[in-house]
Amino acid sequence: MTDDADMHVYEPAQGHGLKHDPFNAIVGPRPIGWISSRSRTGVLNLAPYSFFNAFNYTPPIIGFSSTGWKDSVANIGQTGEFVWNLATRALARQMNASAASVAPEIDEFALAGLTPVASRTMDVPRVGESPVAFECRVLQQIQLHDLERNPIETWLTLGQVVVVHIDRSLIRDGIYDTAAAHPILRAGGPADYVAIEPGAFFQMKRPDAGSLPPA
Repeated sequence: MTDDADMHVYEPAQGHGLKHDPFNAIVGPRPIGWISSRSRTGVLNLAPYSFFNAFNYTPPIIGFSSTGWKDSVANIGQTGEFVWNLATRALARQMNASAASVAPEIDEFALAGLTPVASRTMDVPRVGESPVAFECRVLQQIQLHDLERNPIETWLTLGQVVVVHIDRSLIRDGIYDTAAAHPILRAGGPADYVAIEPGAFFQMKRPDAGSLPPA
């Protein structure tokens, strides 16, 4: 057990006292929400979000949080649909290019040199170069608030996955091979990412009540 004297302790409201906020690095690595959307006027948008994850199995629900009312949030609010695309090591440069702060009329697919491929059920394309994509319909868009219930400039978008696209080369004996896709994740720090490699895996099966050691 680490003694509290050896801990760096701080209250976020008072500042962290370090060169870089450690919160993002501690809660990491995190999957990347590489979100494609289309505005009501037809302009395509593609942007990565580091606050992203899955929240439910059945039905499958994913969500991402945007600091600021950005084009993705606005587009999704207008159309009710978006596509999540898997960011891989081979697509890291393009993913990063799509993060540039540009005017709403700029198409990030074109900016990053990526191919928009038609989805099956909606008017938002997926990234053709990405090996996995989820077509999603919006469930909720929620503005977050603090302990005093003051609204903050952050919006959480939750969507239900209605169609899944997986490159067949990533399915081995009926099981999706996570490492084979070489996904990248946001690892905190000013600019840190990490790639999932086969050697990083280990297995633990969830115990049942009968296999637990006595208290």
